[in-house]
Amino acid sequence: MTKHLDTNILVIGGGATGTAVAWDASLRGFKVVLVERRDLTQGTTGRFHGLLHSGGRYAVKDPHGARECIQENRILRRTHAHCIEDTGGFFVVTPEDEGDYPDRFKAACDEIGIPCAEIPVREALRREPLLNPRLSRVFEVPDGSADSFLAAHATADAARRAGAQILTYHEVTNLIVDNQRVVGAQVYNVATGETFAIHAAMTVNAAGAWTGKIAAMAGIEVLILPSKGTMIAVNHRVVNTVINRCKLPADGDILVPSHTVAVIGTTSVEVADPEPLRIETWEVEKMLAEGNKLVPGLSQMRILRAWAGVRPLFQETYTGGGRDVTRKLALLDHEAREGVAGFLTITGGKWTTFRLMAEAAVDKVCEKLEVKRPCRTADTPVPGAEQGHYWLGHRLHEVEEQHLQSELICECELVTRAMLENAVKRNPTLTLDDLRRDVRLGKGPCQGGFCTYRAVGILHEMAQAGAYRPDADAWDAAFLQSPGKNREPLSVNRDRNTDYSLPNTAPPSPNLLLRDFLQERWKGIAPILWGKQLRQERLDELIYLSLMNADHLPDAELTSPSSDFYHYDATPQEDANA
Repeated sequence: MTKHLDTNILVIGGGATGTAVAWDASLRGFKVVLVERRDLTQGTTGRFHGLLHSGGRYAVKDPHGARECIQENRILRRTHAHCIEDTGGFFVVTPEDEGDYPDRFKAACDEIGIPCAEIPVREALRREPLLNPRLSRVFEVPDGSADSFLAAHATADAARRAGAQILTYHEVTNLIVDNQRVVGAQVYNVATGETFAIHAAMTVNAAGAWTGKIAAMAGIEVLILPSKGTMIAVNHRVVNTVINRCKLPADGDILVPSHTVAVIGTTSVEVADPEPLRIETWEVEKMLAEGNKLVPGLSQMRILRAWAGVRPLFQETYTGGGRDVTRKLALLDHEAREGVAGFLTITGGKWTTFRLMAEAAVDKVCEKLEVKRPCRTADTPVPGAEQGHYWLGHRLHEVEEQHLQSELICECELVTRAMLENAVKRNPTLTLDDLRRDVRLGKGPCQGGFCTYRAVGILHEMAQAGAYRPDADAWDAAFLQSPGKNREPLSVNRDRNTDYSLPNTAPPSPNLLLRDFLQERWKGIAPILWGKQLRQERLDELIYLSLMNADHLPDAELTSPSSDFYHYDATPQEDANA
């Protein structure tokens, strides 16, 4: 008998929107299964600048989207408080931004209901002394900094507590269509190599930039305009307030404080496919040049890494550039559009509006299933929200209060051994990159140089002690009607004809974990390889290649299920400071 799982609602996509759909639907009493082909937030949700929008950025050009942002800004500060740092935001007028836009901006914010107050430039410089002293006007709005990784995990945790099953490393290989109705999906278990069916009364496509690929499995065309945005991290908190240029949205016009770093972004480049991406030299140079207009000398600071994400922009019959596409959500009823029942797509929007997008999708699910169940997510905090807004010093305070200095695994981000071990036990872990998203492992100045081998050693110890079972929660086949007995090794890209003699619950090879995490970190370092970060990378090279011989360890030819998001130049670019 073919294995299968029955549910009310199948959600495809483990980003902010998908996890919120699972949470919302579960709170309304539906049986829910969410599948994500990799780890939660592996896609666009984990690859943006971390801004909680006030709506000010779109007030002039896209008032509808701006209204959605300020509405959700207020809600998320209650439901996901611990995922948000209440930084506030400035819209600043630089010498290049003179004109009537600032007055139009203020009027639009007032019309929409976005709190916006003009403050003296001297007050802005007092609070943010590194800002350009040549600013002529400054407006204050309720922007914030958001931890999208923590928010998605908190939302997924809330969904689980409400009864949802969250299956990471489960890739949809095909939609099951019966008589012009989507009745579920064929799913490939990346960890075990098994394929099984999930049958559902309704399927919600929340795959972000991959939305069109999922819809195509049902013979439906959804035209997503993939818009790549490249961002750069500076190795310290250049500012403690979100800084926006007071002009129409453009490249490099926003600086966001995020945990221990600051992020300058972002470009908008149309791409044919959401992966792999290439971070171009001109994008790096553009970000740094524009950053200098906000904070003079920013380009001379230590740059940690560059990364890119793809905005899943949607607009019917639109043929213009990505900056001109509305950021409002798009809910597609494929029964009304193409005559294919049982299938909805939710796309567009911003990270800030993920809860609203989920509400719209589940409202439509209720309509299709002919039930009336009100949304509860606007008034239901996720686990952890009771802690209040995020405080930057919380990890340092814990380390000092509990004398945990000797327990630090990652000094840059103050990750303790207990934090790492708990993350491994709490969430499915196939790669160290999963731990990066969970606890910020390797995100500091050394970019994994000193913490990678420590983390791999701990995972190996946990595996030897039987405490590390990466498939226990993520892909345990017990819920299936006909559980499989003969699973394939977890390293799914191995030669299928070779017997590696790994037990069913064995974690990936420690050598594989180490090599792949270093490679993942390298992808974001290569585009900005100069100055202090070049020296750091040379030290990391001496540690791992000269001392540990990491590129010739057993399993060196293997690869993990990590997604290859970037192409990059084989040789580092010339020193941007030369």
